[in-house]
Amino acid sequence: MTTANPLHHLAPSGGSRPGNQTGLLRAVYDVIEHRRLAPLFQPIIDMKSGRIIGYEGLIRGPSDSPLHSPSKLLKLARQTGLSHEIEKLCCQVVVEQFVKLQLPGNLFVNFSPEVLMQEKFLENGSLGIIREKELDPQHVVIELTETDPVYEYNLEMLLEVAAHYQSRGFKIAIDDLGEGFSSPRMWSDLRPDFVKIDRHFIQNIDKDSIKAQYVRSLLKIVADSGCQVIAEGIETHAELMLVRDLDVHFGQGYHIARPSDNPSTVVSAEAVKLLRSHTLAPAPAGERNGNNPHGIAKLLIRSPSVAPDTPNEEVFRMFENDEQLHAVVVVKDGVPLGQINRYPMIDRFARPFRHELYGKKPCHKFMDAEPLIVDINITIHELSYLIAAGDRRYFSNSFIITENGLYLGTGTGHDLIREITDMQLCAARYANPLTQLPGNVPINEHIDKLINQQATFCACYCDLDHFKPFNDVYGFSQGDEMIKITGKILAECCDPELDFLGHIGGDDFIILFGSPDWEDRCRRALEKFCVAVVPFFSAEDREKGGYITENRHGEKEFHALTTLSIGATKVEPGMFKSHMEISTVAAETKKMAKKIPGNSLYVNNRHYPPSPSLHSPMLQ
Repeated sequence: MTTANPLHHLAPSGGSRPGNQTGLLRAVYDVIEHRRLAPLFQPIIDMKSGRIIGYEGLIRGPSDSPLHSPSKLLKLARQTGLSHEIEKLCCQVVVEQFVKLQLPGNLFVNFSPEVLMQEKFLENGSLGIIREKELDPQHVVIELTETDPVYEYNLEMLLEVAAHYQSRGFKIAIDDLGEGFSSPRMWSDLRPDFVKIDRHFIQNIDKDSIKAQYVRSLLKIVADSGCQVIAEGIETHAELMLVRDLDVHFGQGYHIARPSDNPSTVVSAEAVKLLRSHTLAPAPAGERNGNNPHGIAKLLIRSPSVAPDTPNEEVFRMFENDEQLHAVVVVKDGVPLGQINRYPMIDRFARPFRHELYGKKPCHKFMDAEPLIVDINITIHELSYLIAAGDRRYFSNSFIITENGLYLGTGTGHDLIREITDMQLCAARYANPLTQLPGNVPINEHIDKLINQQATFCACYCDLDHFKPFNDVYGFSQGDEMIKITGKILAECCDPELDFLGHIGGDDFIILFGSPDWEDRCRRALEKFCVAVVPFFSAEDREKGGYITENRHGEKEFHALTTLSIGATKVEPGMFKSHMEISTVAAETKKMAKKIPGNSLYVNNRHYPPSPSLHSPMLQ
């Protein structure tokens, strides 16, 4: 097929190119005139099933040119006023090859917003190739990609153009959410079918609790919008598993498949099995259990493992020789493939002729190929949720415990129930009876856990001002109600996934904030308390701003209305060695907060070098 020269309308008057064009500019003309673009396709997969839902069409320039990089090619095209011509050619090349390869699912085609707006007014623009190739628009996703952060465009016009294409069956995606033009406002106004999380937030997400929390928050917003999320730049096993466990809809990246000129139409069987497994990824750094007393390490049983080709009769003898053996795990290269449970194995071999028929056959044919596999770093509560939400056999059978994907041992549902019961009894024993919040022992354990994890957090000591005279005037019952409502307000201002709230005793609370916006949360608590405390006082006392009592010497004293003071100390890794050191500094910071009239927050910005000589009583 002969292609019309796209440069005829670009040549200056006289029909010749300018003689002073640089080498790179001539290279751009050459790319357009001779279609020197190579299309590549990168699969986008369903993070639960492993099914390919589509491909992003990518472009590479001439391999023997500085314009091989698409970013350099597009940047130079913009500088020379050839953006529309280059992007139109990219679309044509990608669509033609997508149809030629007969790839399944959706095709994601990249367009910059300014070029897409030009396209709407063309009789037969770049997307005309889709009609020509008889590609269903419902399987084409227009991916808005910013190529120049400083480019200004008419947002209202872009929204009109996007609606124009959506009305014709095309889908819209926003690329690189969290960067550049892909702002929350753009997302809110455009209402795309897909949003892509920028690779910055996926890279090392397993090591960064803030990135993990960002993705969680994004998914909460998405839940009611009808939009679906794609995680870009998944490059490691740990990133893949954590993105899956966060319930991100779709993913793409080098760990799944690299861009290719002839991509596979299916994901590897190993990857599919991994994604469909019940293995939980280790939590991000800052959320891991370490020596956490609530971790599952205490459930670990060092059960024996066998290779997949081990004869069934050998596994049967292992059960015969050890009455306490619940399961044998089938392992290849350190990775568990499945498990053989005691009672199903014995039941099968108890039947006539089973020894003769199956004794010499490899044991992998008898194994449960979809056991529950969990990482050593998850908590007891996470494990109990998995078992409760999964198949009933997960409770009756053993579950497999791994570390970094490698086999460690097994655990049983019986031991899990026993441990949960012990934890509930322990929690009840150490909870504050008034608020049911964790008391001193779990508070101190949690502080030590954060210190051992080298976590960054903020310790906020919360105390009511002028509370004793309020108790004396209005009665202990009202005092208890004020303490309970204080605990409720503080709990509402905490993120249960990142923060820890404890009740030290009396009117004293402590919050260990992992949330990066802890200061805003503290100020929100002060505002809520200011409103909630008003009904506790009589109209007369509210008008006077306090009340008068007699002290032990019979002298009258004026007391201001009860307020809330919060002393905040930011804790960096290595700054303190135990909960006792933090309790001393937190108490000092609280005293500074109480010197400020009214509801107050005092932030202690002092740096504390590690001091092994610093000791103090426990929080009281």
